[in-house]
Amino acid sequence: MAPTGQENGISIMTSLSDPKQYYLTAEYPCSYLEGRLARSEVAPPHHANIDGAFDDLILSGFRRSGLFVYRPRCRACKSCIAVRVDVAAFEPNRAQKRSLKRHQDLEAIPRELAFEPEHFELYRRYQNARHPGGGMDEDNPEQYCQSLLQSQVATLLYEFRENGKLMMVSIVDEIDDGLSSVYTFFDPDIASASFGTYNVLWQIELCRKMQLPHLYLGYWIEQSRKMAYKISFKPLEGYIDGQWQGIGQT
Repeated sequence: MAPTGQENGISIMTSLSDPKQYYLTAEYPCSYLEGRLARSEVAPPHHANIDGAFDDLILSGFRRSGLFVYRPRCRACKSCIAVRVDVAAFEPNRAQKRSLKRHQDLEAIPRELAFEPEHFELYRRYQNARHPGGGMDEDNPEQYCQSLLQSQVATLLYEFRENGKLMMVSIVDEIDDGLSSVYTFFDPDIASASFGTYNVLWQIELCRKMQLPHLYLGYWIEQSRKMAYKISFKPLEGYIDGQWQGIGQT
């Protein structure tokens, strides 16, 4: 990439091999590695509307938040690795099997991609308990809608209930060769729960039902406790040096 201009602290980038323009954000504190600065390469919002473009971006290590599709492009760090699960080859380990059994009574219910006060209240509780001080714990309904409920692509929203009680909400995007996990939040007050693990397993099973070969899990960061768990969903592939290759197989 090479910068072609700058507007309000955001550099406009183009590639010698790809004439599309991308935008490089100003640096900001990294959410996952303390003391580091991060920046993102962002595709223009209208780009996702072009036939096949969103699929190509996901296949190139991008992910989506609201109307924006981005990937890390930090100056001196390459810790964020886009990862995907090989659905056909995946077999749950012992801990994952326990999670499936623990949450076997959860009912997954498809819903419209629309604001629900009950969902937002669960989101606020989750952010306050799991990510205090991270900024998202202060989101108002408008910010919640912008980041999770605005989409220009094929997006699915599921709520999960047990005996009628809302336990979890999960949002995923559909592309030609898989599902891309956007965001999941859940009841943070049940100490024995493993909702996060269960949800990834549920998404893998949904891929199988839809006959899709991959589940894209966003970024794996080995040094971050919040992100390192993804390595347990094997076989896992990472987007490294412009190609997908197996990681963490030993």
